[in-house]
This record gives sequence, C-alpha cells and structure tokens, in this order.
Amino acid sequence: MQNSINLKLLGALAVLTSRAFALPAINDAEALAIGEKIWQNECGGTVSGLTAWNAGEDFPSLGIGHAIWYREGQREKFLESFPLLVDYLRQHGAKLPPLLVTHRYNPWPTRAQFLAAQDSADMTALRDFLRDTVALQARFAAARLEQALPQILAAAPADTRATLTLRFNAVAATPRGIYALVDYVNFKGEGARAEECYHGQGWGLLQVLQEMRATPPGAAAREEFARAAVSVLRRRVQNSPPARHEQRWLAGWENRCATYR
Repeated sequence: MQNSINLKLLGALAVLTSRAFALPAINDAEALAIGEKIWQNECGGTVSGLTAWNAGEDFPSLGIGHAIWYREGQREKFLESFPLLVDYLRQHGAKLPPLLVTHRYNPWPTRAQFLAAQDSADMTALRDFLRDTVALQARFAAARLEQALPQILAAAPADTRATLTLRFNAVAATPRGIYALVDYVNFKGEGARAEECYHGQGWGLLQVLQEMRATPPGAAAREEFARAAVSVLRRRVQNSPPARHEQRWLAGWENRCATYR
C-alpha cells in the first residue's frame, strides 16, 4: 500500500512540474549547435574522442556526451546511459552499425583491448555513426533534461521544491541557459540517484540548484549556476576516493562550467 501511495505522489509531482516547465522547441540548427558544443566539451570536437576509455575508469565513454557503456553484469556507481542513447537514436530513424545491432553490452573486457581495437572495422563504423548523429544525440540530451526536473524535485525536500523550480526556470530563460542545463545534466547527471554520491553528497543538477545562493534575474542566473556548478564539482573532488585521482580532471571541469557564463 505504501509503495502504491508513493508512486501516486511521484506521478502527481511529475504532472505538476511538467506544467511548471517545458523546454522551448529546439530546431535542427539549434540542436546541432548544442551538440557541437557538448562534443567540444567532452571530446575536444574530435572524431577519435567519440570512442574513449579514460585511464582509471572501468568502462568506455561514447558519443558527444561520453555516455557510459558497461559490460554484461557490471555494476558501478554511475548511471549507464549509452544503451539509452542507442535506443533513442534507433527509435528516431538512425541506422545502427553492426556492432550495436549485435551487442547490447560493452564487448571489450578491458581498456587495453578497447584501445587495441581502435582501428578495427567495428570501431571505425561506430565512430562514423556517432559523428553522423551529433544533432540527434543533442536532442537525446535535451530529452533527458526535460525528464530531469520531476526526478530532481522528487528527491528534494518538499519545502525546497518551489525554489528549485524557480532556479531551474530562471537559468532556462536566459540566452545559452538551455545549453548550460542540457550540458550539465548530460555531464554529471540529475543528482537524484542515491548511488551517485561520495560521503552522502552528490554532484548532479539537483546539487547545483541547491548550491545556488539565490534566484537572480536575467543572465545573472546563468552566472550563479556556473559558480554553483564549480563549487559542487570541487566538493566532489574533495570527497572522492584518493585512488580515482579526480583532481586531474578538475581544471577541465571548471573550464567547462565557464562556458555556461
């Protein structure tokens, strides 16, 4: 009975927040521009960067947003988003390369094997596919943002939900605000999953909205969002396990947040 009540409450909350916010329509040119910026942020705008496996990680990161792809049975702290992206691309008319037709899970057991396959026919076809679907990948990222606010509010204390919605909307209403929100939720997630935290503190969009000091009007909202994002990411690095050496990524993360301004 309790689970049924909770589901009803979450459903009602999703309806209310969907009325409170909807992304403006994004045309093809705007989607491509957002996609190219995300591609630059994650991959330096390179085709080779579309298929990456970072040192110190146990999974590859693929596409303009470096979506994570796990091996079968693999369990990690971070949300696996590459299968969701593949499903979205297929459903919107993209023709999948053979590798993605035959493999639901990451087929490379180790980073060394992944790197050794960089010039293989499968990897080349995968990179070409990801290069040719940049705008559609951006639309996937925007669709994820549209679904983020109900998740965020469901995870937030009830007495903060109105403030978080105002902050979200204030950033979205500014020039480049949609890009900032789409990029951050693609970059570090919604912040609504209990698993994605260090020492009980997350680093997703929820935590950035909570970190904002106010809801300033106009472009100042985007400035404050960028400041809050840097603060949250610095806290993540401080809380991270020493073995992950996350300090090495912080400068790049801060540069990325600077583009939100």
